[in-house]
Formats: sequence, C-alpha cells, structure tokens
Amino acid sequence: MSATSHNRLPLASLLALSMAAFITILTEALPAGLLPQMAQGLAVSEAWVGQTVTIYAIGSLMAAIPLTAATQGVRRRPLLLAAIAGFVVANTVTTFSSSYVLTMVARFIAGVSAGLLWALLAGYAARMVPEHRKGRAIAIAMVGTPLALSLGVPAGTLLGDLVGWRTCFGIMSGLALVLMAWVRIKLPDFAGQVAGKRLSLGHVFTVPGVRPVLFVVLAFVLAHNILYTYIAPFLAAAGMVERTDLVLLVFGIMSLLGIWIVGVLIDRHLRALTLASTALFGLAALALGVASYVPAVVYAAVAAWGLAFGGAATLFQTALAKTAGDAADIAQSMLVTAWNTAIAGGGIAGGVLLERLGVGAFVPALLGLLTATLVMVWVAKQRGFPAAGGAFRADATAPDQQRAPDLP
Repeated sequence: MSATSHNRLPLASLLALSMAAFITILTEALPAGLLPQMAQGLAVSEAWVGQTVTIYAIGSLMAAIPLTAATQGVRRRPLLLAAIAGFVVANTVTTFSSSYVLTMVARFIAGVSAGLLWALLAGYAARMVPEHRKGRAIAIAMVGTPLALSLGVPAGTLLGDLVGWRTCFGIMSGLALVLMAWVRIKLPDFAGQVAGKRLSLGHVFTVPGVRPVLFVVLAFVLAHNILYTYIAPFLAAAGMVERTDLVLLVFGIMSLLGIWIVGVLIDRHLRALTLASTALFGLAALALGVASYVPAVVYAAVAAWGLAFGGAATLFQTALAKTAGDAADIAQSMLVTAWNTAIAGGGIAGGVLLERLGVGAFVPALLGLLTATLVMVWVAKQRGFPAAGGAFRADATAPDQQRAPDLP
C-alpha cells in the first residue's frame, strides 16, 4: 500500500454513512417540527403526536443490544442495507397512514432500524481506514447528525408548512432508497464475526476501558439533555423565552464548528479533546448559573455549550471503537442504549427538578454530572481515554493482552 493510498479517506463511502446518520436523526426529530399538521392529519392531540418521538426512542433502546448481538455473524453491508430499508418502510407507512396506531407501529420500526444502524456506523467507518485515520473517518460519518438537527429539522418544518407533513416523510423514504443504492455501489462489504469469535454481552462489557466510556456517555449526555429538553423554561426564567429559536440556532451552528474541530484533531488528541469538551460544557453551565440574566452571557455560554457538544458523539464512538477492537459493533450497541437512556433520563430528571426545585436546580445538577465525567475521563488514561502514546486497543477476546492495529 502506497503512502498516498494509506492516508486517503474513502470520502464517497464515509459520506454515505453520514447520509445514513442524517436520515436517522431527521426521521426521529421531524415530528417535533410538524406537531400541529400531524395532529390534524391523524385526528389526535399534539401531545399524542409527540409520543411518536417517544416510541421511536423506545424502539432504539429495546433493539440496539439484542439485535446487534443476534446479527454478529451477518455480513455488514447487507445488514446495513436492511437497517436502511426499515426507514423506507416506516417513512412510507407514515406518509400514507391515517391511523394513529399504524403510525406508531411504523415509528417503532423506524426506532428499531435506528438502534441497529447506530450500532453499525462507527465500526463500519473505522474498518474502512488505517488505525491512525479512524477518528477522522468516524467524524465524517457522524457529520450528518448535527446537520440534521441544525439544518434538516428547520428545513423539514418549513417544507411541511409549504407542501404538507406527509410529503416530508415521503421525501425521507425517497432519500433512504437513494442511500440504499449508494451503499450498494460504494461501500465495501465486511464479513461478520465467525462463530468462534462471537462475544457475549458480558464479555464485551468487561473489556478494559469499555465501562468508563459508557459511564462518560451516560453522564455527559444526561447533563446535555436536562438543559436542552428544558431550555425554553430556563430561558423564560431569564426573560429570554422569545429568543429560544435564536438561542438554538447559535447552539446548532457552534455544534457544526465543534464537530469540524474534533474531526481535524481527534486522531492525535482524543483524550485532550474529551477533557476540553467536558470542561467547556461545565464552564458554560457555570456561566448560565451565575449570569443567566445577561443576554450576552447566555449567548456566549450557549455557543460554548454547542461547541463542546458538537463533537461529543464522535469522541465517544471513536474511543469505544478503538477500545473494543473486534467487538466494536456490540460495544457501540451499548453506547446507543446508554445514549437513549440519557435522553429519556434527561427528560425525567429535568422534569422533576423543574417541578420541585425550579430551573435554578439545573446548573448544580449539570455541574455534578460533568465533574463526574471529567474525573472518569481523567482516570481512564490506560484504557478508554489513553494519554498520548498510551495503549488504546485491547483485544476483546483477550482483555489483558495488547493487540496490533488491524489495517485494511
């Protein structure tokens, strides 16, 4: 292999994975921007339409680990195509359904497909490049996530106002069909795990470094979702509720910048970036607690928060993919479960704090979670988030031994 080919990234393949992430996130979040239209079309209240997002998350939460474990032996490209096909089916049913129950079934199927797809993406991207390019490859594959949130959802909401919510889901089905052709043509195929090398969930969970990464995911994302889910009441207390859309726009733009910075630096500075992101989020939360009544401080703090959060998924997925080695897909399914648990937990914990103590309780809760995150990243310097030059990957089949990087 020449030096040039050794360092070249397969952009067409990685962008196909990025489009898969885009479709997954947009399918999940689109109902949030189309609540009134969907409520009218399905003859239910907006609160009931909101449960289409909940059932999607439940599908992901329930399916990620068992489905990924059950398909360890399946070739990767057909499995990825099957997951994308789930979005074609689910969004097509949603497009034409006039039944709320049928729509909920379709949304559950979409969530199941998402749980499998998220478990595959990071490992797929990592297997297409040499060891020293894995972080950047995963960053490119994940760029569809902030794009969906910052651009896709607002565009989908506008399109829904212009042509109707059903057309939006129909377009999503069409995009998924195009993606299936793209994946079939451009993505390399990889074999699944042979029977003798398939690993139990318990084995993967005890691989050195896996549990620290999962703890960091749970604590960091829980902190994020407490604030993000209840940003409107938090801003209302600061007298800025009418600026909620602008505040979220600032967050989205800075998230894009965050994932770009992480993509450039991750292969050399993953540990430092993770520590910096956690500390920056903590400083942003502290600023919001101290001076939330000053609009300029709120915008600056939200910008810092977006910058810290933008590349977080890439940092965590890369750390886990490198730590788990051959068990990356199973480990990623655990990450999907931890992430969705944190999303649900953020809604529950934030709601309890809001009802019992008010928005003033958010910042101490965030600082506690982020301090725990920072400590865990700091102590996991042998496995999980190793210091520069330290050991990164352990062979999942022999946790106590080092293994050499596997180049394609």
